[in-house]
Amino acid sequence: MVVLDPGHGGIDSGTTGASAYSEKNIVLDVALALRDRLEATGRYRVVLTRSTDVFVPLGERVRLARTQRAALFMSIHADALAANDGQARGASVYTLAETASDAEAARLAEKENKADLIAGVDLSEESDEVAGILFDLAQRETRNFSALFARTLVGAMKTAGKVHKSPLKSGGFRVLRAHDVPSVLVEVGYMSSREDLKLMTSDVWRDKMAVAIGAAVDDFFATRTAGITGSVPERPAPR
Repeated sequence: MVVLDPGHGGIDSGTTGASAYSEKNIVLDVALALRDRLEATGRYRVVLTRSTDVFVPLGERVRLARTQRAALFMSIHADALAANDGQARGASVYTLAETASDAEAARLAEKENKADLIAGVDLSEESDEVAGILFDLAQRETRNFSALFARTLVGAMKTAGKVHKSPLKSGGFRVLRAHDVPSVLVEVGYMSSREDLKLMTSDVWRDKMAVAIGAAVDDFFATRTAGITGSVPERPAPR
């Protein structure tokens, strides 16, 4: 089971990068193309946190991954820099860390974690769950699998297009806090870059990216099946 999480949606359009395009639509198109690629192999069941233009709270995205007993969770986004913050291009992959890997990762995590505030979601009931999740994050195995997949994914995405000069990063993303599901957040490019935006709105690029990410998923599970990096206890499939 693979859960794909197209970021934002509904009232939360994400970033626009000062263009006519919205992040929520671009990442949904990528997620749908990736779903089709994964399902076509016959090896995966794929669930999307949203398949239409609706808003889904961050906590619900995490709960869905855990309820579905996902073996992998990918949250898909597109970044943008303010006009006075310079230029940046390329895809990058983020894993969870309480301390951000750099200032850019800290900025992005803060921005993405505020998504629920846009829709006026009451977060008061999240405290107990988040506290439990933070405690359970001591389980190193899930983090190790997340880091392994992140490295595999960056290598695969290089075949589909440009990656960021520092493509592996980490930060305190709420959407990555499922303690028992390997999780990454993928920024497929910068909407503030005309070159990246041209690619991200291209059907050809989208298909190439779906193939590349799909290949990374294949490699990740092939490695786990072979027992090279160890294994996690099998969990019963949902009825």
